[in-house]
Amino acid sequence: MLDLKFIRENPDKVKVGIAAKRTTVDLDLLLQLDTRRRQLIVRIDELKAKKNAANDDISRLIKEKKDPKPTIASMKAIAAEIDALEPQGKALDEQIQNILLFIPNVPHHSVSAGGPEANQIVASWGDKPVFDFKPKTHIEIAENLDIIDFKRGTKLSGSNFILYKDMGARLERALYNFMLDLHTSQHGYREMSPPVVVNTASMTATGQLPKMKDDMYHLEGDDLFLIPTAEVPVTNIHRDEMLNEEDLPLYYTAYTTCFRREAGSYGKDTRGLVRIHQFDKVELVKFVRPEASYQELESLLGNATRIFEILKIPYRVLLLASGDLSFSAAKCYDIEVYAAGMDKWLEASSCSNFEDFQARRGNIAYKGKDGKKKGFVHTLNGSGVALPRTVVAILENYQTPEGNVIIPEALRPYMGGLEIITRR
Repeated sequence: MLDLKFIRENPDKVKVGIAAKRTTVDLDLLLQLDTRRRQLIVRIDELKAKKNAANDDISRLIKEKKDPKPTIASMKAIAAEIDALEPQGKALDEQIQNILLFIPNVPHHSVSAGGPEANQIVASWGDKPVFDFKPKTHIEIAENLDIIDFKRGTKLSGSNFILYKDMGARLERALYNFMLDLHTSQHGYREMSPPVVVNTASMTATGQLPKMKDDMYHLEGDDLFLIPTAEVPVTNIHRDEMLNEEDLPLYYTAYTTCFRREAGSYGKDTRGLVRIHQFDKVELVKFVRPEASYQELESLLGNATRIFEILKIPYRVLLLASGDLSFSAAKCYDIEVYAAGMDKWLEASSCSNFEDFQARRGNIAYKGKDGKKKGFVHTLNGSGVALPRTVVAILENYQTPEGNVIIPEALRPYMGGLEIITRR
């Protein structure tokens, strides 16, 4: 969340940020509540000082064998007023906190204003594959090879769930093992295997709650949530902790299954792998010193794009405009891969810098060698990468005229040396 002092001193900047994120928050009400709260604190402090002085007077009067009753009565009246004001202060704190939780992060100055139409292509790599036949979509290929069963996935769990089979399941496993090995051996990440259900505090810290509750799967009986991304549990590893500055940066990677209801987002792409409720993803999370966070974002982007370069999948990088940024992000790059059968660019990774927005919500601070708190860390995360659309790109870009799929060379050791997927 944003620092209340920052909001108080930069209300116009925050209002511009709220509008840029295409959301609405009553910032004027927040500032009014904050003023009342600070006035109340001053009054309570004054009363406590009077109460302490009265206590001292009572002790003195008793020692001097004088009547303390008038002073005692005065002290009781002061105490009664304090008791009446403190619940008001607590109520104001709750109102302020509830509004703060809905204020999005302010976009970085390098981010353009506008919606998706204002996104900028800032990099690209690789050439689109050229075929001497009409390329099939991943749906046709997967069904013909019998490696993904869309109908039975729906039978098991409902629409937009899928069942990987045989070499489809093997390809999925090969991909996340390849990614984890690359990130841990070459990019300096420490592997984690977190829970895929988390509590409300965890979802609130990373910014999914309360604003995006409708997109989450909630286990009401336990008040737990299925994770939409490993960003949530991995970032929360250090919630309510004080990190040592000399230990920064910290790089973590994790493979998990992810769950998203994506309420109201359907209407197209309802078949296939492009938009599903449950999917696998390798996540990259960083905890860094504030002054290094934008350099770390560029490094994070490079870690994610390296996956596609090794797999020889054409990609492009988009710098998202303010209206396309997530609630918590200050700056974000999307990586889109090309899928020949659909003839589309598909988002397969997002790499974001949240600055201290998540760290404030989750109370993730850091201290210097002197043991004194220096501030909040900056958190970053990126998909390293999401599997469904990567699978789409492999199936569609590596297809043969016979409908088979050549396995990218880097994945073959993870596929038992297999070079091509054919129908069994």
